[in-house]
Amino acid sequence: MGLRLKFNLVLLSVFALGIAVSGVISWNLLHGNARDEVVRNAELLMETALAVRGYTVAQVKPHLDEQLAQIFLPQTVPAYAATETLNEVRKKYPDYSYKEATLNPTNPRDRAVEWEADVINAFRNRAGLKELTGERATPTGRALYVARPIQIGNPACLACHSTPDAAPASMLKLYGSNNGFGWQHNEIIGAQVVSVPMTLPIENAQRAFVAFMISLAAVFVAVFVALNMMLSWIIIQPIAGMSAAADKVSVGDFTIPEFSEQGRDEVSVLAASFNRMRRSLQQAMKLIES
Repeated sequence: MGLRLKFNLVLLSVFALGIAVSGVISWNLLHGNARDEVVRNAELLMETALAVRGYTVAQVKPHLDEQLAQIFLPQTVPAYAATETLNEVRKKYPDYSYKEATLNPTNPRDRAVEWEADVINAFRNRAGLKELTGERATPTGRALYVARPIQIGNPACLACHSTPDAAPASMLKLYGSNNGFGWQHNEIIGAQVVSVPMTLPIENAQRAFVAFMISLAAVFVAVFVALNMMLSWIIIQPIAGMSAAADKVSVGDFTIPEFSEQGRDEVSVLAASFNRMRRSLQQAMKLIES
């Protein structure tokens, strides 16, 4: 096995290991960053919904209390206001969604579907759970959801949701008396659920990963070629020349010129040693012949 082959085998092994380790680390890092970006988007959407709810309670409903005695205005309900506002956002970004999913809602559109009901039951079964994050498949790809429990913490809410007899007649006229009743104080009746698509961030992460690996492979090829050229010019060719010269000297042929001794590297030192050995052998041969 030649010196060049040994060198290249070691070099290929080192680079293969380096590319594999770099690939694993960069894959995990890029996809972790992509997921973090999706989570941040979901949290931002959730905070937007909470801001709309707070604004509705603090600055909208107080100005409409007198009208509520004659007609029920769903726009004064925080959940309705947040849902309607974010539905406007969905007109431009349809893959983003916000829903105040409820097991027994007043508004039928808020009724929880199967996977949302599982999220709500997770909150009901674990009292200390404040937020739940997960992934699910959608027709447009993977989506990440962030959910927070909806708990009846304000007893005033029960004025509309305890029994149909206690509810405003205007609300019953709009939604009927079959849904949205029987709620209890401190009961978790639903969950705020934000869904954000993961397709685009994951695709961006994969493109970045492919570009990084191609760049890394290109650097490897360039280094591999450069090292092989340096190996050939600096080591293999001088050693091959010395080997051929040694064969000739061994049979008494001293016509070959001496090697250059310029430089301080190991090859130059070897050339100087070979030249001294050649001169010594030549002198010894002359003494023998004389």
